[in-house]
Amino acid sequence: MYRLRGVLLGSDGGRAAELYADGAGLFVEGPLPGAQTLVDSGFLVPGLVDAHCHIGLGLDGPVSLPECVTQAQTDRDAGTLLIRDCGSPVDTTPLQDRADLPEIVRAGRHLGRPKRYIAGLALELDDPALLPDAVVAQARAGDGWVKLVGDWIDREVGDLAPVWPDDVLVAAIDAAHAAGARVTAHVFGTDALPGLIGAGIDCIEHGSGLTDDLIAEMARRGTALVPTLINIENFPGIADRARRFPRYAAHMRELHAGARDVVRRAAQAGVAVYAGTDAGGGIRHGRIADEVAALHAAGVPDALGAASWRARAWLGRPAVEVGAPADLVVYRDDPRADPAALRHPELVLLRGRPYRP
Repeated sequence: MYRLRGVLLGSDGGRAAELYADGAGLFVEGPLPGAQTLVDSGFLVPGLVDAHCHIGLGLDGPVSLPECVTQAQTDRDAGTLLIRDCGSPVDTTPLQDRADLPEIVRAGRHLGRPKRYIAGLALELDDPALLPDAVVAQARAGDGWVKLVGDWIDREVGDLAPVWPDDVLVAAIDAAHAAGARVTAHVFGTDALPGLIGAGIDCIEHGSGLTDDLIAEMARRGTALVPTLINIENFPGIADRARRFPRYAAHMRELHAGARDVVRRAAQAGVAVYAGTDAGGGIRHGRIADEVAALHAAGVPDALGAASWRARAWLGRPAVEVGAPADLVVYRDDPRADPAALRHPELVLLRGRPYRP
């Protein structure tokens, strides 16, 4: 049983708070006789959220379950206590039984087409018409999310191009919604976005090709954006390696140059923006602080909320309330004033169990 005092941050700003966690790992009403004081000052932040993460993916593709555990522990020690796993080639359901690891909301496998994504990661459908049935299968295999590959380089075109016909997207997203799942899609460029947004997709990942008209339509529909800005920093390197496709290389450099402005305009238009690192593969785990700093620099007014209380609400998880899992991160300095403070958690409380990174 534990007691924590400090300034609790949330949608209403900050307030002095005295919190108690019981032996079952839940927040409870205090005072709690015999509770051990963990902290007596500092800034208390509801457990951070990485809304685009890949537990099970490494530099060379799928990793072992022990390595999946190491990835999740790295995220936990950085303060990430809730992960929306945006597609993994590894079945990570055994990790969901671990009380010492962040909660993982799984999206199952990416759904793509042959030669239109990173080799070995997606379930590749030979016929686009198979997508609605595949979406339903992944909805059943995951935890309420399905991940599509929305665009990728088409080598015959020499540039980014949509992966799915618009009519197939309508049928697939309708099927996912009927199965109780939400749908998101990897999209770098612009051309795939009208079909995805028009089909009623729930979220766009990356979204670096968004135009003002598309942003307005997302705001109207309530479509979320997870821009993964620290991953977009890799675009120039991708372009450098794409000498065979100069049009694609130039496009990737253009998308990189405009990415932060896209995020700023989306936030100003009222699109819900959430923090996701795209950890796995080329991005190491534990970098949620860097993504929050990037969102802040891009002009997202509530970058911390995008990785905490707002993201938790979006994923249907509570922040800090009686009866909720005692998930909390403590900082010495106020991360609202300087997101760099997020790089130095003093204490991580996961399901009422303390960890000192």
